[in-house]
Amino acid sequence: QVQLVESGGGLVQPGGSLRLSCAASGIIFSRYDVGWSRQTPGNEREWVARTTSDGTTTYAHFVKGRFTLSRDNAKNTTSLQMNSLKPEDTAVYYCYAQRYSGVSWGQGIQVTVSS
Repeated sequence: QVQLVESGGGLVQPGGSLRLSCAASGIIFSRYDVGWSRQTPGNEREWVARTTSDGTTTYAHFVKGRFTLSRDNAKNTTSLQMNSLKPEDTAVYYCYAQRYSGVSWGQGIQVTVSS
């Protein structure tokens, strides 16, 4: 059974930084594409960043240059370093793991960017 647990969210001022982490269990982590999406109330979940099983990383245009995604296959973790945060980055952030057509999600963690 796949389990993904996010940590590291919270409140930060505009221009600040946060680091989200996601710990996976129940899967052979190295075989999965992993990434992050986010969602605000009343809106659909939007994709933020992904790193594939072969290490290719891509970002949504609105976070490129500010967010950095990494993975550690030995520790079954992925992390999202978020810098230069803006109020519009406020959302619930979800970690996901995907292999073929199957996707598993974490429970989500709140990130609030506000002064």
